[in-house]
Amino acid sequence: MRVEDALAQGIQPKRGGTLNTIVNPEPPILHVGVNNQGPTLIVSSKIFQGLLRYGPKLEPMPELAKSWEVSSDGLEYTFRLQENVKFHDGKPMTADDVVFSIMKFHMELSPRARGVFARIKEGVAVDPQTVKFTLSAPFEPFLLMFDVTASAIVPKHLFEGQDYRQAPAVQKPVGTGPFRFAEWQRGNFVRLERFDEYWKPNQPYLDAIIYRVIPDSQSRRLALETGQVILTQANDIEPFDVPQLRALPNLEVQTKGWEYFGPLMWLELNHRVKPLDDVRVRKALAHAVNRDFIAQRLWFGIGKPATGPVASTTRFYDGSARMPGHDVEAAKKLLDEAGLKPNGQGVRFTIKHMSLPYGEVFTRLGEFLRQSLRQIGVDLQLESVDVGTWAQRTANWDFDTTINYLYQYGDPTLGVERSYVSTNIKKILFSNVSGYANPKVDELFGQARDAADPKQRQEAFSTVQKILVDDVPLVWLLEMAFPTIHDKKLRNVITSGTGVHACFDDVFLA
Repeated sequence: MRVEDALAQGIQPKRGGTLNTIVNPEPPILHVGVNNQGPTLIVSSKIFQGLLRYGPKLEPMPELAKSWEVSSDGLEYTFRLQENVKFHDGKPMTADDVVFSIMKFHMELSPRARGVFARIKEGVAVDPQTVKFTLSAPFEPFLLMFDVTASAIVPKHLFEGQDYRQAPAVQKPVGTGPFRFAEWQRGNFVRLERFDEYWKPNQPYLDAIIYRVIPDSQSRRLALETGQVILTQANDIEPFDVPQLRALPNLEVQTKGWEYFGPLMWLELNHRVKPLDDVRVRKALAHAVNRDFIAQRLWFGIGKPATGPVASTTRFYDGSARMPGHDVEAAKKLLDEAGLKPNGQGVRFTIKHMSLPYGEVFTRLGEFLRQSLRQIGVDLQLESVDVGTWAQRTANWDFDTTINYLYQYGDPTLGVERSYVSTNIKKILFSNVSGYANPKVDELFGQARDAADPKQRQEAFSTVQKILVDDVPLVWLLEMAFPTIHDKKLRNVITSGTGVHACFDDVFLA
């Protein structure tokens, strides 16, 4: 419910109060752009803002840009900025900050933005309130790149001439959002306070937001049940606890607000580790895993089985391209063909699995994968790590298998391509860390990226999806749908296609 809708229903937004919520797991840092892990995005989206935000159907809406125009040839994008926007240190935000953020900051740091913004031939500040980007060629999904989670606007004066990752402003983030960074007691809480010079008059309504760090899943559930916190999101509540919480009369459970992200989860396979470089082995692993069980018994119906590299909610999804189904005997036959015979203990080969440290359900998933692969003679040895270690090792290719999930951002060029093109095999988190390379896949993603006609893009994307489900570079598991659970007295929680990643300037306590 937007503020306008609340007013129409006779509900007057109230000023004041503190929103107590949870962040799980605790993020390594709080600066979006420098770190793009899910917990960082949720907290930092209250501190920073993008030029645009997006509705449930991914329609662009104003944020720091109050309006925009696209030239008839699709090459020039002109954004006119909101008036009187200030950073939290009191300095005005101008077109120079926008050009710096897009052309330098995110170009260097973001594995996703880099490929898109490299298409900008020129980015200029026409005047302090106007920015113009000129593309080298038309790029159909360009306007989907300006959400805070993709390209937050950062203060040029705090980063220019410095190592962007090590600048002081990384540890004490400064943005334009309705809440400013106030305090971070590691292992305890992050506190954000109302920014009194926020550019929207009389907003935000809340005085503060406190993100509490509660490592234990049952303690998180108890905190919600007892009212110690009144909002949970993403991985805060384990899927197996959601049915009981739905029954509580004071709580509302929603799965809306993830339309922009389209999160897709998979078993990440390091192709540098034998025998994972063999397509027969990868197909065998895909056959061994019952994705319906994962969706229904581990995630309790919150999400649905993945069919391939593109989520069914993402543009250009092709439902005819489907990965191998659950078939244990077919998996064994493929491993026999690959020359991987079982030894006296029935083991064909041993690989390690680094569990994703985002909650108990991922531990259970690791145990389920170990049992599933044991049926085909594969010994999966589980490793437990913390969030920072997982991110570092995954980025440095220091794993055999792990679980990962990435956001698709409404278009395969923006959120899918990065995981499969050989030009993105980099030691950067959320790039092509598996090391998969196929020249035809590179070519097709390039065709889809460059085509201005949606029909041509669909043809290229359909073909590339068929190749990928045949190559099985990863074992796609689940189209995720995260629950947002909040006390009904908290209003305007989910109002867009980005859900809890909105800036919360219109959230209030009734």
